[in-house]
Amino acid sequence: MALDGKAAIVTGAATGIGYAIAERLLREGVRVVIADIDAEKGARAIADLEQFGEVRFVKADVGKSLDVHNLVASTIDTLGDIDILVNNAGIVHGADFLDIKEEDFDRVLKVNLKGTFMVGQAVARYMADKVKGGGAPGVIVNMSSVNAVFAIANQVPYSVSKGGVNQLTKVMALSLAPYGIRVNAIGPGSIMTDMLASVNADPAAKNRILSRTPLGRIGDPKEIASIAAFLASDDASYITGQTIYADGGRLPLNYTVAVKDGEEDEA
Repeated sequence: MALDGKAAIVTGAATGIGYAIAERLLREGVRVVIADIDAEKGARAIADLEQFGEVRFVKADVGKSLDVHNLVASTIDTLGDIDILVNNAGIVHGADFLDIKEEDFDRVLKVNLKGTFMVGQAVARYMADKVKGGGAPGVIVNMSSVNAVFAIANQVPYSVSKGGVNQLTKVMALSLAPYGIRVNAIGPGSIMTDMLASVNADPAAKNRILSRTPLGRIGDPKEIASIAAFLASDDASYITGQTIYADGGRLPLNYTVAVKDGEEDEA
């Protein structure tokens, strides 16, 4: 994919999909700064990821402007450049529409949507200035979700935030196209992360997921990481403003599929 030597920021990368993306980029020869609000998990991630390449950790709340400024500045100081940004940081809060509290709605939007905007804008300004100076354009990948398309009644702010990420991705792509900066998003379906661990442990809950997943299995974070690496590479040089859904066929489905007996016991 010819990513060797490039510099990247991956937010929300101490665990889960972000961690998998950071690992994949490192394996491709990318130098990576992982950002996360959890310093303890970040330190553990660094200890695990160092075997794959040059990686640094910056504690950052993507919803705070000072943290975003420090993240970008620290990356430039340590890696000397930013070629790739993966806006992965995200949180959820479950509550029915009639019950959700304002502060919980705001908290999710602050990380998932505002955070994507703030880090994206800060990095894009750097990338645009680099292009003006004769440098190569960069790539931005935002993390959306199938929840941007369909709605889950007790995931109000999450669904709203991911719908916003899709529109933000399009706006960013149009605005940054004159600089050659490509902006795309990934919309995962059910992926085996810590967020899904409790569901996976419940056979009935897992059965419900599989019944709406034509491929008949839960996705792996590495499968999302491979899409991120592709979008960051020149192999995707004519793709911008798109959201690629990796959901096992869930979005096209308007019915449930039969689950094989014993499927709940399989990975």
